[in-house]
Amino acid sequence: MEKFVYLFHEGNGNMKETLGGKGANLAEMTRIGLPVPYGFTISTQACNAYYDAGKTIPSIVESQVLGALTNLEEKMGKKLGDAKNPLLVSVRSGSVFSMPGMMDTVLNLGMNDETVIGMGDLTNNPRFAYDSYRRFIQMFSNVVLDINTYYFEQLLEETREQKGYHADPEMTAEDWKEVIEGYKGIVKKHTKKDFPQDPKEQLFLAINAVFDSWNNQRAIVYRRLNKIPDHLGTAVNIQSMVFGNMGDDSGTGVAFTRNPSTGEHVLYGEYLINAQGEDVVAGIRTPQPIQTLKDEMPAVFKQFADTCKRLEQHYQEMQDIEFTVERGKLFILQTRNGKRTAQAAIRIAVEMVEEGIIDKKTALLRVDPDQLNQLLHRRIDDKYERTLLAKGLPASPGAATGQVVFDADEAEELGNAGKKVILVRPETTPDDIHGIVAAQAILTSRGGMTSHAAVVARGMGKACICGCEALKIDVKAKQFTVEEKVINYGDVITIDGSTGEIMLGEIPMIEPQLSDEFQLLLAWADQERKIGVRANADNPEDARKAFEFGAGGIGLCRTEHMFMDLKRIPIVQKMILAESFNERKEALDELLPMQQGDFEGIFEAMQGFPVTIRLLDPPLHEFLPDKEELLVEVTKLQILDPSSTELKKKELLLKKVRQLDEFNPMLGHRGCRLGMVYPEIYEMQAKAIFYAAAKLADKGMEVQPEIMIPLVGHVNELKQMRQLVVDAAEKVQEETGKQFEYTIGTMIEIPRAALTADQIAEEADFFSFGTNDLTQTTFGYSRDDAEGKFLQNYIENKVLPENPFAVLDQEGVGRLVEMGVRLGREAKPTLKTGICGEHGGEKTSIDFCYKIGLDYVSCSPYRVPLARLAAAQATILHESNKKEVYTTA
Repeated sequence: MEKFVYLFHEGNGNMKETLGGKGANLAEMTRIGLPVPYGFTISTQACNAYYDAGKTIPSIVESQVLGALTNLEEKMGKKLGDAKNPLLVSVRSGSVFSMPGMMDTVLNLGMNDETVIGMGDLTNNPRFAYDSYRRFIQMFSNVVLDINTYYFEQLLEETREQKGYHADPEMTAEDWKEVIEGYKGIVKKHTKKDFPQDPKEQLFLAINAVFDSWNNQRAIVYRRLNKIPDHLGTAVNIQSMVFGNMGDDSGTGVAFTRNPSTGEHVLYGEYLINAQGEDVVAGIRTPQPIQTLKDEMPAVFKQFADTCKRLEQHYQEMQDIEFTVERGKLFILQTRNGKRTAQAAIRIAVEMVEEGIIDKKTALLRVDPDQLNQLLHRRIDDKYERTLLAKGLPASPGAATGQVVFDADEAEELGNAGKKVILVRPETTPDDIHGIVAAQAILTSRGGMTSHAAVVARGMGKACICGCEALKIDVKAKQFTVEEKVINYGDVITIDGSTGEIMLGEIPMIEPQLSDEFQLLLAWADQERKIGVRANADNPEDARKAFEFGAGGIGLCRTEHMFMDLKRIPIVQKMILAESFNERKEALDELLPMQQGDFEGIFEAMQGFPVTIRLLDPPLHEFLPDKEELLVEVTKLQILDPSSTELKKKELLLKKVRQLDEFNPMLGHRGCRLGMVYPEIYEMQAKAIFYAAAKLADKGMEVQPEIMIPLVGHVNELKQMRQLVVDAAEKVQEETGKQFEYTIGTMIEIPRAALTADQIAEEADFFSFGTNDLTQTTFGYSRDDAEGKFLQNYIENKVLPENPFAVLDQEGVGRLVEMGVRLGREAKPTLKTGICGEHGGEKTSIDFCYKIGLDYVSCSPYRVPLARLAAAQATILHESNKKEVYTTA
């Protein structure tokens, strides 16, 4: 008989796929003897069986749940629904990969009109019992019966105001009885039924709800964002309740074994006295720092600190721990690998190596390359004055500027329209996930540094400030006030998530600096990786930045970007509009020294590393004015000034634009096809490269130019263009008397080039795979049209697993790349191969490039550190066949 339900002591930490992350960790902590409340886990397979059965719990699962419940009752000496000695349980989700706040939880299950009396008698604390009952009704009604929490909160707030209270702990048992009757009325009004009193009915309804929450909107969005497969399902953890709301000797909290923002090796977290766990993470009350627990409950704090150290040593990872103290006794409710910022991930990984907890290879696998982007962008420039509005808790570092919005839907709408927004809320909930994704940063007036907003923002690398109580937020009026100052919807603010400061207006930012730990981690990566990392750079400034970030050369220098310079456009247009060879040559002679200067700057910046220069690629019409705009200008002049010389000039320009106009420019007269028809253009560029090489050789500097012919589809194109470049080199060498080394290759970006790579390799010293265009030509997608019209729909509906322009399509485009490498090297074993599309900076694509034997990847300068780390991870994983990576994801 298939097993669907496991008591905690029957599992272990290696059973995540069956028990989910939370269940596996509860089992592991039970196994090593930590104070974990008894319980059992319903497996992820049961969740899938539930969906297969049409969202019904199969009878075999129900039977095993009841068997495990009986076992739990025996261990606890209590019974679910017993009026005098009731067992109360929590029902929590637990997916294979951590999805904080995305799915549902029900606490205090088993409470009803009878057991609440029994709980009051047992604990000699009726106030606690009725408080727990009202919490259960509110949570169960929201999670299981789908009644908005707003109705319950509104009634509770009205009751508090009527009685003159400021906080929930002031409420008496009689007050809670009154609230409970009101809550039952809300349930009756919305469901037309009484609140369920049978604890077993409550239990199975709650299990159903947790299974259902696997496919709620926020969970789907989170899975898509974090690339978590939909088929995994969630486990359900049923655990005997322990109570942090039994008085001043009780409490609940969340703590990290190290600071998740900075990585500092200190306990970091928060707790609330006389509260339940949801109070901390929901941000309804602002909690106390964990260090103050040392003064309130010194013995408990020491036990907790020792437990944290033990857990970190056991898991060899920074842990995120939920705990409850019931009448002075500590219970550990959950542990998991803690989410952290990139800055913290790097520091923790490096320090754990230095502390002897992990080795260097493990440290390299601990940092998700995608996170590194957080460290490579700007921060607030301290030189500028700041108009400080208020200060909150620095929940997630980084800085951001944007327009204030108060609603997640608005944040998504404006963010998708290209606006920079900051989402301002009293507190966020998991339902706000889409707005958090679209916003530059998050700001809340309630909640602490372990609240939902803080945890999610840190995971995404977004700046976040929480618990800024100086903000009085009026969501309906779309404004917040700080003392007398009013900030309205659409006003611009800047926040610094590292300091907690909120400032009025936009403040300039400055470039980042890499920490010593970051540099050390990348040095370890360079020692491990067996694939080179270059950068795509089109000017000396980008080349210098690439060199600073550790690039081992330039894998793609796009010469057309040099043509786009405003000062050069008139000369480029003169070259395009030329009616004769001599006219065109005259314009090219003007451009040559400009191009030469560009190449000199790039060669100097790269200090002897190879520089791959792609000759002109785009169609010529891209350098001319827009046809429609030009037509409007000509029409106006024809009406207003028909005899002007300006009109004649514009008419000639329009005529040329129409001549060059193409139905499908991407597949038209561009790349090497331009060089074939106008060889003087490519000759000018080749000479500019070689003049630059000769000049630097004269200065005693080493250069390694690699001239790349774009868009080759037939070997004869490369053969002819190669000869043109060789002739240009010989002319320059003869003219300058300087000798220099160079290589000639091509960009493989058309399927035919990959299919005939053995023929093309005869004329090439290297291949560089241009996977942006190769993806377009393989799929038959125009990137701009696809991404703007249907591609997102394809991804959401799982027609495609990923955007193929962001993540390399290994089954199709990747197969062509692999074929190109194999055929090319069969014809020429010394052939150098690399990739220079955007995929060169994406971790799974880099892994693929390593597997098929490319010599290097090339990416934007700011993604070079990411690529260095991803290249090391690919090397480690494939050499050791390790399965786990990115443990913080």
